[in-house]
Amino acid sequence: MTLRLVFTGPESTGKTTLATEFAARLGAPLLAEAARDYAQAPARLGRALTRADVEPIARLAIAREDEALAGTPPLLVLDTDLVSTVVYARHYYGSCPIWIEAEARARRGCLYLLCDIDLPWKADGVRDRPAQREMMLGLFRDTLAEFGCTVGPVTGIGATRVRAASAAVEKGGLVIPGTERA
Repeated sequence: MTLRLVFTGPESTGKTTLATEFAARLGAPLLAEAARDYAQAPARLGRALTRADVEPIARLAIAREDEALAGTPPLLVLDTDLVSTVVYARHYYGSCPIWIEAEARARRGCLYLLCDIDLPWKADGVRDRPAQREMMLGLFRDTLAEFGCTVGPVTGIGATRVRAASAAVEKGGLVIPGTERA
Protein backbone atom coordinates (compact mmCIF):
# COMPACT_ATOMS: atom_id res chain seq x y z
CA MET A 1 0.00 0.00 0.00
CA THR A 2 1.30 3.43 -0.94
CA LEU A 3 1.12 6.24 1.59
CA ARG A 4 -0.02 9.58 0.18
CA LEU A 5 1.40 12.86 1.50
CA VAL A 6 -0.66 15.72 0.07
CA PHE A 7 0.29 19.40 0.02
CA THR A 8 -2.89 21.42 -0.18
CA GLY A 9 -4.38 24.85 0.38
CA PRO A 10 -5.27 28.02 -1.49
CA GLU A 11 -3.30 29.34 -4.43
CA SER A 12 0.12 30.89 -3.93
CA THR A 13 0.88 29.18 -0.62
CA GLY A 14 4.06 27.33 -1.58
CA LYS A 15 2.55 23.88 -2.20
CA THR A 16 4.58 23.10 -5.29
CA THR A 17 7.84 24.24 -3.73
CA LEU A 18 7.27 22.16 -0.60
CA ALA A 19 5.98 19.10 -2.46
CA THR A 20 9.02 19.15 -4.73
CA GLU A 21 11.41 19.50 -1.80
CA PHE A 22 9.76 16.75 0.25
CA ALA A 23 9.59 14.33 -2.67
CA ALA A 24 13.32 14.79 -3.21
CA ARG A 25 14.09 14.59 0.51
CA LEU A 26 12.04 11.42 0.96
CA GLY A 27 13.05 9.80 -2.34
CA ALA A 28 9.41 9.61 -3.38
CA PRO A 29 7.68 10.23 -6.70
CA LEU A 30 6.03 13.64 -7.03
CA LEU A 31 2.60 13.97 -8.59
CA ALA A 32 2.19 17.44 -10.10
CA GLU A 33 -1.00 19.47 -9.82
CA ALA A 34 -3.36 18.24 -12.53
CA ALA A 35 -5.57 21.36 -12.55
CA ARG A 36 -2.63 23.67 -13.26
CA ASP A 37 -1.33 21.47 -16.08
CA TYR A 38 -4.84 21.22 -17.53
CA ALA A 39 -5.37 24.99 -17.33
CA GLN A 40 -2.01 25.69 -18.96
CA ALA A 41 -2.48 23.27 -21.85
CA PRO A 42 -2.24 25.09 -25.21
CA ALA A 43 -5.87 24.30 -26.08
CA ARG A 44 -7.06 26.21 -23.01
CA LEU A 45 -4.66 29.12 -22.87
CA GLY A 46 -6.49 32.42 -23.06
CA ARG A 47 -9.81 31.12 -21.77
CA ALA A 48 -11.17 30.80 -18.29
CA LEU A 49 -12.00 27.37 -16.94
CA THR A 50 -15.69 26.54 -16.74
CA ARG A 51 -17.88 24.00 -14.97
CA ALA A 52 -17.34 21.73 -17.99
CA ASP A 53 -13.62 21.51 -17.12
CA VAL A 54 -14.13 20.06 -13.62
CA GLU A 55 -14.65 16.46 -14.73
CA PRO A 56 -11.73 16.39 -17.21
CA ILE A 57 -9.47 17.84 -14.49
CA ALA A 58 -10.61 15.12 -12.08
CA ARG A 59 -10.11 12.38 -14.69
CA LEU A 60 -6.60 13.68 -15.42
CA ALA A 61 -5.75 13.70 -11.70
CA ILE A 62 -7.08 10.15 -11.28
CA ALA A 63 -5.23 8.83 -14.34
CA ARG A 64 -1.96 10.38 -13.18
CA GLU A 65 -2.38 9.04 -9.65
CA ASP A 66 -3.21 5.56 -10.93
CA GLU A 67 -0.13 5.64 -13.16
CA ALA A 68 2.08 6.73 -10.25
CA LEU A 69 0.61 4.04 -7.99
CA ALA A 70 1.15 1.28 -10.56
CA GLY A 71 4.77 1.07 -9.45
CA THR A 72 3.61 0.68 -5.81
CA PRO A 73 6.03 3.19 -4.30
CA PRO A 74 6.00 3.22 -0.49
CA LEU A 75 5.21 6.96 -0.59
CA LEU A 76 3.67 9.30 -3.14
CA VAL A 77 3.92 13.07 -2.66
CA LEU A 78 1.04 14.98 -4.22
CA ASP A 79 0.97 18.65 -5.13
CA THR A 80 -2.78 18.80 -4.41
CA ASP A 81 -5.32 16.05 -5.04
CA LEU A 82 -9.03 15.62 -5.73
CA VAL A 83 -9.94 17.41 -2.50
CA SER A 84 -8.69 20.61 -4.16
CA THR A 85 -10.89 19.88 -7.16
CA VAL A 86 -13.86 19.56 -4.82
CA VAL A 87 -13.04 22.83 -3.03
CA TYR A 88 -12.63 24.81 -6.24
CA ALA A 89 -15.67 23.28 -7.99
CA ARG A 90 -17.84 24.16 -5.01
CA HIS A 91 -16.35 27.66 -4.83
CA TYR A 92 -16.56 28.57 -8.50
CA TYR A 93 -19.67 26.65 -9.57
CA GLY A 94 -21.63 26.04 -6.37
CA SER A 95 -21.27 22.25 -6.41
CA CYS A 96 -19.02 19.38 -7.38
CA PRO A 97 -20.09 16.23 -9.23
CA ILE A 98 -20.92 13.54 -6.67
CA TRP A 99 -18.61 11.00 -8.32
CA ILE A 100 -15.63 13.34 -7.84
CA GLU A 101 -16.47 13.81 -4.16
CA ALA A 102 -16.74 10.02 -3.79
CA GLU A 103 -13.35 9.52 -5.52
CA ALA A 104 -11.78 12.21 -3.33
CA ARG A 105 -12.96 10.35 -0.23
CA ALA A 106 -11.86 6.96 -1.58
CA ARG A 107 -8.41 8.29 -2.55
CA ARG A 108 -7.95 10.30 0.63
CA GLY A 109 -4.32 10.92 1.52
CA CYS A 110 -2.72 9.69 4.74
CA LEU A 111 -1.72 13.24 5.68
CA TYR A 112 -2.63 16.66 4.29
CA LEU A 113 -0.22 19.50 4.86
CA LEU A 114 -2.45 22.57 4.73
CA CYS A 115 -0.36 25.53 3.60
CA ASP A 116 -1.33 28.82 5.20
CA ILE A 117 -1.79 32.12 3.38
CA ASP A 118 1.13 33.81 5.15
CA LEU A 119 3.21 33.90 1.96
CA PRO A 120 2.80 36.86 -0.41
CA TRP A 121 0.37 36.22 -3.25
CA LYS A 122 2.05 36.15 -6.68
CA ALA A 123 0.24 36.39 -9.99
CA ASP A 124 1.20 33.70 -12.50
CA GLY A 125 -1.47 33.70 -15.19
CA VAL A 126 -3.53 30.94 -13.53
CA ARG A 127 -4.11 32.32 -10.04
CA ASP A 128 -7.05 34.69 -9.74
CA ARG A 129 -8.20 35.08 -6.12
CA PRO A 130 -5.72 37.31 -4.23
CA ALA A 131 -8.47 39.00 -2.19
CA GLN A 132 -10.17 35.73 -1.22
CA ARG A 133 -7.28 33.77 0.25
CA GLU A 134 -8.62 33.75 3.81
CA MET A 135 -12.01 32.53 2.64
CA MET A 136 -10.38 29.86 0.47
CA LEU A 137 -8.25 28.67 3.39
CA GLY A 138 -11.47 28.29 5.38
CA LEU A 139 -13.04 26.26 2.56
CA PHE A 140 -10.03 23.96 2.51
CA ARG A 141 -10.17 23.51 6.30
CA ASP A 142 -13.90 22.78 6.18
CA THR A 143 -13.65 20.31 3.30
CA LEU A 144 -10.70 18.46 4.82
CA ALA A 145 -12.66 18.16 8.07
CA GLU A 146 -15.80 17.06 6.20
CA PHE A 147 -13.82 14.32 4.45
CA GLY A 148 -12.20 13.17 7.71
CA CYS A 149 -8.66 13.98 6.60
CA THR A 150 -5.66 14.08 8.92
CA VAL A 151 -4.29 17.62 8.60
CA GLY A 152 -1.04 19.26 9.61
CA PRO A 153 -0.66 23.04 9.44
CA VAL A 154 2.19 24.62 7.50
CA THR A 155 3.07 28.24 8.27
CA GLY A 156 6.08 30.52 8.07
CA ILE A 157 8.44 31.67 5.37
CA GLY A 158 11.48 29.93 3.93
CA ALA A 159 13.23 27.48 6.24
CA THR A 160 10.58 28.10 8.91
CA ARG A 161 7.92 26.81 6.52
CA VAL A 162 9.98 23.70 5.71
CA ARG A 163 10.46 23.03 9.43
CA ALA A 164 6.71 23.45 10.01
CA ALA A 165 5.99 20.94 7.24
CA SER A 166 8.54 18.50 8.70
CA ALA A 167 7.00 18.89 12.16
CA ALA A 168 3.52 18.30 10.73
CA VAL A 169 4.72 15.10 9.04
CA GLU A 170 6.27 13.90 12.30
CA LYS A 171 3.23 14.87 14.38
CA GLY A 172 0.91 13.32 11.80
CA GLY A 173 2.62 9.99 12.43
CA LEU A 174 3.43 9.38 8.77
CA VAL A 175 5.95 6.56 8.88
CA ILE A 176 7.39 5.85 5.47
CA PRO A 177 8.40 2.21 4.99
CA GLY A 178 12.17 1.90 4.91
CA THR A 179 12.73 5.15 6.84
CA GLU A 180 11.82 4.01 10.33
CA ARG A 181 14.36 4.77 13.02
CA ALA A 182 16.13 1.79 14.56
